[in-house]
Amino acid sequence: MAAIHVTKDTFQQEVLESKIPVLVDFWAEWCGPCQMVLPIVEELGEELTDVKICKVNVDEQMELAKQYRVMSIPTLMVFKDGEMVKREMGAKSKAELLAMLGK
Repeated sequence: MAAIHVTKDTFQQEVLESKIPVLVDFWAEWCGPCQMVLPIVEELGEELTDVKICKVNVDEQMELAKQYRVMSIPTLMVFKDGEMVKREMGAKSKAELLAMLGK
């Protein structure tokens, strides 16, 4: 499944109510490190079936960025059972993202 673009209107359903863990990538088009992480996030979305991969464009979804106190991007969060359980900032390798997901 490809990475899902999430908005304030779909965040509750796609992330907080998900039955499986969710990796959320808070990013922006103009962010260099975000562009480095983007292909890895997309790849994980295609490879992993037991985890949902979501992306939040902070320029379009400022309310969500503010709600989750995203001060620097990329910010990557893992949600399980509606709760944020991990949070990392900055570009991460595929191995680091898999480790965040417990893989």
